[in-house]
Amino acid sequence: MKKSNFVALILGTIGGVFFALGMCMVLLPEWDMGTQGIVCGVIGLAVLLATLLIWRRMEHKAPIKISGKTLTAVFVGILGALLLGVGMCLCLLDPAKMAVGIVVGVVGIVVLLMLIPLLKGIHE
Repeated sequence: MKKSNFVALILGTIGGVFFALGMCMVLLPEWDMGTQGIVCGVIGLAVLLATLLIWRRMEHKAPIKISGKTLTAVFVGILGALLLGVGMCLCLLDPAKMAVGIVVGVVGIVVLLMLIPLLKGIHE
């Protein structure tokens, strides 16, 4: 394993744990730790962003250029992930809305699959 990949693995794990713990703290009312959860989640996101920047520098890659295509891909990815998550929540929390949850989840999967031709293009 290359050193850059090992560093990215460790930092990504730390960032993911902080982010997940923060989301649990915010979303579980029994814990009553909303403010602390937001802080923990932001720390997790910051570590994950730093991981991306550190890994790219260690691999001697050019910085990410922000373009319309990049912003569109980020927007489509976020939209697809949210739709998939909402569909899962509808299926798991309310059995009466399972059909709607399945449809919303499948739409989220289709939106996420749209990222492949958006980023890679369609070639013959």
